[in-house]
Amino acid sequence: MALYEGKVEAPISASLFVKRLLLHGLAVIGLLAGSLALGVLGYILTEGLELVDAFLNAAMLLAGMGPVHPPMTVEGKIFAGCYALYSGLVFIVTAALLLTPVVHRIMHRFHWEPE
Repeated sequence: MALYEGKVEAPISASLFVKRLLLHGLAVIGLLAGSLALGVLGYILTEGLELVDAFLNAAMLLAGMGPVHPPMTVEGKIFAGCYALYSGLVFIVTAALLLTPVVHRIMHRFHWEPE
């Protein structure tokens, strides 16, 4: 079973398209929530930050802004570097997840071959 409709299938209805967008949005929210939790845990374990400070640092790095509290330990610096690289990939995946249904719908309209 294919995730999206093929060339010979008609484009899905507007309501099903909205559901597809919502499912992709939920996947993005899950990815961001899990990534944020990973960052918070990493800052707590490597830097000994309090929960709120760890959340702030992880959220700022995940958003591409950079850390508020610069890491002081070697472990914290390694974690922050790896988390920053990971955050860049999460940004790309998030954009792809959100844009895929829209791009597919546009492309499908151009290439649909009705019988």
